Amino acid sequence: MPASILEEVHDLLEVAPKRRRATLLDCPSCGSVHIAQVLGDNGGISYVCTACGHSWS
Repeated sequence: MPASILEEVHDLLEVAPKRRRATLLDCPSCGSVHIAQVLGDNGGISYVCTACGHSWS
């Protein structure tokens, strides 16, 4: 079992076909692919860029 979520994502990318990699989220502010999915107070889902701190839903 992976020790971190980053290892888990890396493992998934290793088995994913290259054409599917284009579906990853990119930060609309800085373009980074380092995105965390978070749950909001009202149960909605938001995203936060761990590179620049930009958040969106």
